[in-house]
Amino acid sequence: MQAFWRDTVEFLPILMSGVALTIIVTIGSLLLSTTLGLVWALMRVSGIGVLTGFSAGLINVIRGIPIIVLLFYLYFVMPELGLTLTALQAAILGLGIAYSAYQAENFRAGIEAIDKGQIEAAQAIGMGWWQTMRRVVLPQAVKIVLPPYGNIMIMMLKDSSQASTITVAELALQGKLIASSTFKNTSVFTLVALMYLTMSIPLILLVRHFEKRAGQK
Repeated sequence: MQAFWRDTVEFLPILMSGVALTIIVTIGSLLLSTTLGLVWALMRVSGIGVLTGFSAGLINVIRGIPIIVLLFYLYFVMPELGLTLTALQAAILGLGIAYSAYQAENFRAGIEAIDKGQIEAAQAIGMGWWQTMRRVVLPQAVKIVLPPYGNIMIMMLKDSSQASTITVAELALQGKLIASSTFKNTSVFTLVALMYLTMSIPLILLVRHFEKRAGQK
């Protein structure tokens, strides 16, 4: 145990730099996936056949491609097509696109859970489709989608480790580099696991809070 604490003191400063990149990747991809997911969801419920079909097809394609393959494509293939991204940019873009499909389904479920009578009433008093969405549907849908949205945040935090496959020096890669140079696998990866858990616990508690509030209504 004493050896573990000595290793912790030695390795923690290096791992903390990985934590910073992990947080940047998670927040960046969360913002991107939320924006894209909302766009895909609104297209799905727009009632316009072309938009609905395009969004459904796009979501299925995104869900069918493994995240790691998407990351490789963005980082290794796109430069051959004339677009060069840094590893960090590719990680945020890849995770954001990958999770936008799951965000879209989450948002669509929340929108479709709203009573159709409210939508008809809003349109009856002269509100257009977008105005109805903005003033009536989306504010109520947000309360419905918050618990699963919190779960997506937790999954994105953990899946940010896949950014290590394209050389983003986040927490998982920093741990791997330290372990390969010191051969202290047990200490290093125990510490990495504890740091991921420490970052995840506040999100887990936040999700539980949202679920309790939703259950009281």
